[in-house]
Amino acid sequence: MQKTRRHLELLAPAKNLTFGIEAINHGADAVYIGGPAFGARAKAPNSVADIAQLVKHAHRYHAEVFVALNTIFHDNELAGARELVQQLYEAEVDALIVQDMGLLEMDLPPIQLHASTQTDIRTVEKALFLDQVGFSQLVLARELDLVSIQKIAAATTCNLEYFIHGALCVAFSGQCFISHAHTGRSANRGECSQECRLPFTLEDQKGRMIGKDKHFLSMKDNDQSANLRALIAAGVSSFKIEGRYKDLPYVKNATAHYRQLLDDILHEQPELAKSSHGHCAYTFKPQPEKTFNRSATDYFANGRQADIGAFDTPKFSGEALGKVSKVGHDYFVVDTEVELHNGDGVCFFDVHKELVGVRVNTVAGNKLYPNEMPLDMRPGMMVYRNRDHVFMRLLEKDSAQRKIALMMTLTETDAGFALTLTDEAGLTASADCNAAKQRADNIEKSQASLHENLAKLGNTEFVAEAIVLNIAQPWFVPASIINGLRRDALAKLQVVRATAYERPALRAAAQPWAIYPEDTLSYLANVYNKKARQFYQKHGVKVIALAYEANEELGEVPLMITKHCLRFSHGLCPKEAKGVIGVQGTVTAEPMTLINGNDRFTLKFDCKPCEMHVMGKIRKPVLNLSQPQAIHFVDKR
Repeated sequence: MQKTRRHLELLAPAKNLTFGIEAINHGADAVYIGGPAFGARAKAPNSVADIAQLVKHAHRYHAEVFVALNTIFHDNELAGARELVQQLYEAEVDALIVQDMGLLEMDLPPIQLHASTQTDIRTVEKALFLDQVGFSQLVLARELDLVSIQKIAAATTCNLEYFIHGALCVAFSGQCFISHAHTGRSANRGECSQECRLPFTLEDQKGRMIGKDKHFLSMKDNDQSANLRALIAAGVSSFKIEGRYKDLPYVKNATAHYRQLLDDILHEQPELAKSSHGHCAYTFKPQPEKTFNRSATDYFANGRQADIGAFDTPKFSGEALGKVSKVGHDYFVVDTEVELHNGDGVCFFDVHKELVGVRVNTVAGNKLYPNEMPLDMRPGMMVYRNRDHVFMRLLEKDSAQRKIALMMTLTETDAGFALTLTDEAGLTASADCNAAKQRADNIEKSQASLHENLAKLGNTEFVAEAIVLNIAQPWFVPASIINGLRRDALAKLQVVRATAYERPALRAAAQPWAIYPEDTLSYLANVYNKKARQFYQKHGVKVIALAYEANEELGEVPLMITKHCLRFSHGLCPKEAKGVIGVQGTVTAEPMTLINGNDRFTLKFDCKPCEMHVMGKIRKPVLNLSQPQAIHFVDKR
């Protein structure tokens, strides 16, 4: 099926109102933010009033605001969820990002729906189904490669969204229950305890140690900078930056980085279009490696690769500087060509292989004087910089301006003058005035003055790209007249732009009802309420198990399903080593064990789909998740 859209969207995270505004100012075409409840990042809630302010700022640039409503709901939360959706619609939010199919069975206002990554979109069949039931945008699984994306794009008509930057969940999104099993904090309820970032010991099937105190389930961070053109060719239209828990410098830096990359592509390929208005100027050079990351990987975009894990540390170690050559009583010397600054943050792995950070008070060449001398530092240790003080100072200030280009045409009329403004989207507004005409004594000075006064757009969102003087002869026009024309025309243009903005429409579900690809659903489908059950029954599913969160005991089941494979990362993949005989005998996909303290997880390997299952049981007692989330609605005024 032929897609009609060829607009590209840069989608940035917003922890709160301030972060969202800065993401827009640094070039985002859209931002996603959590509301007061039901978001998959429970520690990043926002009031409806703040979201309404963000919407107002975003719409100035015809950028969009999506609200993450992507947890699963208990039955006694459905009414609260419905009320929140109504409030968000009235706040003029552009779309909701949802996981729970129960929402589609409720009487909602006509707000656009996006299928969250928690809906686990890995197959053409699943994507086609979601396309047919009314979703306008699908957030694809991070694990999909370019070929799989292309197949989904060919089969669907909705927009495809893909994560291009930030932290990677090791599990398929929506398919991780290890946090709930061990702490009662459900990832599908927005309270992931990040068990995957813990250190583990790895044993083979015979109990032999393969690795000790490594973060075997911790992934490097996603970076698709080199794959943007390929992703566009495959059919991706929305490029998503992860990070609703990240700090503001990260959001500014990553957004500016991808804005520049996408703008280069838009310039090269005029058949593509930007999905919002305005162009950005920055006070810094975007360098994503300088803000939080666990090193970079493009994950599975180009197929399986060996080096995708951040096994040494889940923390931000930063750029490698060099090795320690000397340690004094209050300083150490690093052999490096990198220019260091007072206030930099550096770190190193101590003798226990733990990452230790220190702040550098003073730099004297390669001699660093920290605020506190680390006890475990030794010559020969590698030192990293995880805070470039000069770079971060730039990001802590106002670091971007986003302006909409205008053509300004001053025209002579019978009674005086008129000013017409035309923005980069072709929207226009005019203002006129009666004024006596007086010949200019100094033609060159008069014209320069007209250009200068017309271009004074101050703190508005506009900038003069071109100024045209459509006058019969050089006139002297007082600055007060130009100022009045400019002020009135800008006010009218802002009204025109606000009126011209159209909120994206809700898609109607296909008729007759689409049939779900399977007729049986296990706990992996995350069906937690009666409305979700009704949805799947309407679409042909006959057997529907309860969500993991609704069960007290399921026995040993996959607590995590992941494309990451520890056999592969240790050279023990039977697909890669058919017939190979080593110290452990012929390589087969036999189980392994991950150990953390008293916790033991059996790893089972399903080689046909190339998946690893982290097996386990629910731990008792768990928190009572049958109770609804606390919902605090805020006056929208």
